[in-house]
Amino acid sequence: MKNILMTNWNIMRFVRLAIALFLFSQAYVTKNWIFVGMGIFFLIQVIFNFGCGPNGCAVPNHKYKKR
Repeated sequence: MKNILMTNWNIMRFVRLAIALFLFSQAYVTKNWIFVGMGIFFLIQVIFNFGCGPNGCAVPNHKYKKR
């Protein structure tokens, strides 16, 4: 777990952390608690380094087979 948290920090991981912190602060200021759920979603992505893989978020197209 420590290895996951301390390695592979890239710009998108920092952006997700900033979004999570922003959503938590907005939930506190506006008392709109739906922002907490969205903030938790982004925080989980930061902690476990989830997100789109190296191929991006595209769905693979297997309609045509290579011969």
